[in-house]
Amino acid sequence: MAVTLSHLPIHGGDLTAAEARWGRPASGWLDLSTGLNPWPYPLPEIAAAAWHRLPGADAERALLAAAAGRWRVPETARIVAAPGSQPLIQAVPRLLTPRTVAVVGPTYGEHARAWTAAGHRVVEVGALAEIGAAGNGKVGAVVVVNPNNPDGRVTDPDQVLAAAAAMAARGGLVVVDEAFADTTPQLSLAARPARGLVVLRSFGKFHGLAGVRLGFAVAQPDPAERLAAMMGPWAVSGPALVIGARALADTEWAAATSARLTAASAALAAMLVGGGLEIAGGTSLFQLGRHPAAAELYHRLGQAGILVRAFAGRPTLLRFGLPPDAAGAARLERVLRP
Repeated sequence: MAVTLSHLPIHGGDLTAAEARWGRPASGWLDLSTGLNPWPYPLPEIAAAAWHRLPGADAERALLAAAAGRWRVPETARIVAAPGSQPLIQAVPRLLTPRTVAVVGPTYGEHARAWTAAGHRVVEVGALAEIGAAGNGKVGAVVVVNPNNPDGRVTDPDQVLAAAAAMAARGGLVVVDEAFADTTPQLSLAARPARGLVVLRSFGKFHGLAGVRLGFAVAQPDPAERLAAMMGPWAVSGPALVIGARALADTEWAAATSARLTAASAALAAMLVGGGLEIAGGTSLFQLGRHPAAAELYHRLGQAGILVRAFAGRPTLLRFGLPPDAAGAARLERVLRP
């Protein structure tokens, strides 16, 4: 039977499902499916009180100050911390009454799911310029991921701000998800808050600490306060407050890591091309490859204990995260060049 991606894709990071399908590899899994930094920020020592007590206001203020410093957020805006970006993705649609929402895609599917679950009508558009045509100008909210996941496509920040102004004039919002923007700070609008704009930031991807569960929203005070109320008190754990504050304040580590990730991503792209794939896009944390037999390659990688990201609706594409070391890179290259 022909191998197709319609029944093959496994969600990023789901090694249990991968093991159920292909068995347990003797050399262990090489998980390249998540787009996380494989060289995580070194965890600081955490006092016992952070585990025993409810998170303190001082620790939260330190975290928000570190985030404001890292992203140069002005005092006119407010930052909301949450236990990961996902709760914010699900909360933002509840800021508005049901309406038509344009999602610039294809992109991360949780945005469309969250808006639909909140009662909105979601339409996909290929670019911000198409929003007027979607619903004859009746779109009341826009979602754009910048840089985009999974293809790394970039949207001009000034276009996003113009769209936010248009949405604000009709009581709507533009949500820009900057989960992969840490190495491209010139794209970020966290330093340029505006009416009608909500900026989402991820902590775990760039810092390689997804298990900490930490995410942020940057917005004008009114929507930010409403989002904070939705998150409720003590939304972020005490240990996450400590880790986040230390990591976000460490600008030396961030600069060195940005350079390391950029170089590693370029090397990965060259390896994929050498293995017969065409580069369809990417960021410093992943590369998107196109292959006419992507389903067969996905299956071959899985059999070799290497999990990558496949897409049922895009059967020629595979997304590859960064190998963590020379052994992992060599292992991937061997499968790409059987």
